[in-house]
Amino acid sequence: MVSRVIPVDPFDLVIFGGTGDLAQRKILPGLFRRFRAGQMGDNARVIGAARSDMDAAAYRDFARKAVMEFEPEAAKDSEHLDSFLQQLDYVTIDARGDAGWSELTSMLRDDEIRAFYFSVAPSLFGDLADRLHEYGMDCPNCRIVVEKPFGRDLETAKALNATIAEYFDEHQIYRIDHYLGKETVQNLMAIRFGNTLFEPLWNSQYVDHIQITVAEDVGVGGRGDYYDRSGAMRDMMQNHIMQLLCLIAMEPPAKFDPDAVRDEKLKVIRALDPVAPEDAVRGQYEGSGQSGSYRNEVGNRDSMTESFVALRATISNWRWAGTPFYLRTGKRLRERASEIAVVFKDAPHSIFGADAGRHRNILTIKLQPNEGIELGVTIKEPGPGGMRLVDVPLDMTFAEALGPEEADFPDAYERLIMDVIRGNQTLFMRGDEVEAAWAWIDPIIGLWEDSARAPLTYATGSSGPDDALMLMHRDGRRWREIRA
Repeated sequence: MVSRVIPVDPFDLVIFGGTGDLAQRKILPGLFRRFRAGQMGDNARVIGAARSDMDAAAYRDFARKAVMEFEPEAAKDSEHLDSFLQQLDYVTIDARGDAGWSELTSMLRDDEIRAFYFSVAPSLFGDLADRLHEYGMDCPNCRIVVEKPFGRDLETAKALNATIAEYFDEHQIYRIDHYLGKETVQNLMAIRFGNTLFEPLWNSQYVDHIQITVAEDVGVGGRGDYYDRSGAMRDMMQNHIMQLLCLIAMEPPAKFDPDAVRDEKLKVIRALDPVAPEDAVRGQYEGSGQSGSYRNEVGNRDSMTESFVALRATISNWRWAGTPFYLRTGKRLRERASEIAVVFKDAPHSIFGADAGRHRNILTIKLQPNEGIELGVTIKEPGPGGMRLVDVPLDMTFAEALGPEEADFPDAYERLIMDVIRGNQTLFMRGDEVEAAWAWIDPIIGLWEDSARAPLTYATGSSGPDDALMLMHRDGRRWREIRA
C-alpha cells in the first residue's frame, strides 16, 4: 500500500505565538514533516510572529532545535531540514499595539493563500483580528486558525464568535481540535459509512451502550495555572470528547462535505438530553508516595477544580433512544489510553446453554497510544470436550496491519494545517457547533458551582472515583479496563 501525497498550493502561514510551546512541539516539526514528504513545496513560507525580540536567523535556529528535539528523524535528513529552514521568517510583533504590523504586511505575497494561526491566549483573538483588518491583511483568500479553549462558557464563546465574525466569514475560520485530525478518528467515518457490515447495526436495536474514554497517566504538569481555571470539563469534555460523541452518533451526511458533516454533528448535540445531577461525577486526584496531589501541583490548597469527569448521556432521536453513552476523562489515571467502545447487545437466545457464559461483540476504536481498530467476536475454544466459547479480537493495529512505514502517518496537526491551506473545513468546528456544545455543558458546571461541593478524591494510578464506577454498576454495566 502506497500513500499518495498531494502537494498544496503556495501559501504564506503566519504563526502568532511562533515561539510558544505549541509551535515548538507540534507546528514547526509537523510542517517539516510535510515539507520532507513533498506536500509543502519550496514556494511556501512560514512566518513566526511573537513578542520575543529576534531576527530571522535566530528564529531559524529556534526552529532547528525544535524540529531536532521533537522530530528525531530530522537529524538524518539535514539537507531537507536546511531547505525547510530557509522558508522561515520572523517578525517581532505587538498584538495590542502597532509595532511589527507594517513589517508583517510587507512580507506577505498578494496572490498566494494566507493563513494566520492564532496560537495565543483567547484574550488576544479579537486584537489580532482587529490588527489584520486595520492593516489590510484580511483578504478573501485568508484563513485564520483558532486554538482552544474557544470560550469558557456559552456567553464567552458567543462573544468570541461575534468578535472574529466582524472581519472574517465563517468559511474563513478554522476552529482546530487536534483529536479530529487523528487517523483513527477519521477512520471511524470510513468504518461507519463505507461498510455495509456496520451501518445497519449502528442503532439502539443492536447497540447496548457506548463508552468513550480519554485517560491520561500524567498530572497537570506545567499547565497548572491554566488547568485550575478550566478543569477536565472545559479542557477535554466540551471539545475533544463531544466531538468523538458526535462522530460516533451522527446520521450519515448526504455527502462528504464540510457543512454536510457539521450539520449532522450539530443535530447530535442538540438532541442530547440534559444530564441529571446523579449522572455526572467529578473527581480530583490525591497523591500517594512520591506522586503529588492535584492541589499541590496547581499550588492551590483550596481548589475545587476537577481533574476527572464521568457522565452518562442520552440522545433523544430515533437512532439512539434508550442507548446510554458513558463518557469519562481524567488525569493521573492507570494508563494513557483513549478509546471508543461500541458494545453490542447479547444474542437474543443462546443455543449453547448457561455453561457457555455471556458473550457479546465489542467494536473498539483505539485513539492512543496505539491507533487501531479491534472487533471482539465469539468463537469455540479449541479442544475436545464440549462447546466452550471464548471471545477473541479481530485486530487491525495500524503499525501491524500496514507496516511501520505506512503506519507512520501524519500527526494530527500536520493533517489539519494542510486542510487549512486546502480550504477543507470538514475536520474543524463551526461556530454554532461550539455554542451548542457549551449550551449542553454549562448547566452541569453550574450545578457543581452552585453546590459548592468539593470534587471526589481518587488515588493516582486508579480508574477514578468509586462513584464513577457506580455510574455504570447501577445500570448493570461495567467500565472497560483502562489499558494501553
